[in-house]
Amino acid sequence: MFRNFTYSTAFLLGTASTAFAGGLAEPVATPTPIVPAPVIAVQSNDWTGFYIGGSAGQATVSHSGNEDDATAYGVNVGYMRDLGSLVVGGELDYSRFNIDGTSDTYDADMTRLKARVGYDAGVFLPYITAGGANLAMNDGSDASDTGYFYGIGAEYAVNDNLRVGGEFLQHEFENFDDSGEDLSAKSLALRVSYKF
Repeated sequence: MFRNFTYSTAFLLGTASTAFAGGLAEPVATPTPIVPAPVIAVQSNDWTGFYIGGSAGQATVSHSGNEDDATAYGVNVGYMRDLGSLVVGGELDYSRFNIDGTSDTYDADMTRLKARVGYDAGVFLPYITAGGANLAMNDGSDASDTGYFYGIGAEYAVNDNLRVGGEFLQHEFENFDDSGEDLSAKSLALRVSYKF
């Protein structure tokens, strides 16, 4: 009888321990850790200062019903002032155009005085530009004229001093030579400059 009691007790205890193994309380969920969003730092850059640089590119010159291709290269010097989100400045540049004309190849010299207004986007500076230009042909005619230009550009600050960028300009010259015809030119140039 004692043996039956022992077996019965063991059976009941085993059943009870199985029943209470999970416990009476609801399981507690482990909270998922909150991972903060990454902070994207905008790299700052001060565009204020004098600079000197060079440029090289392509141009199209339209005159007397002809449209001639040209290569262009030049030098520039300027100053910019960073006013926060706005960057303003001025520049003087000289460019030499090697024009592949319909009958021959000749050169032209262009001097531009630029005003520039840009948006400070950290190390990136998109800008608009406009100003006056003087174009002199070296084709035996000695034709020259003063006109105007306008365009857009962008610069990237590689470091505190080195900048690279590009610029597109539209030039207009009225009554360019004795024929009284207008001359226009479009240019696209890559630029490199060093800020002091």
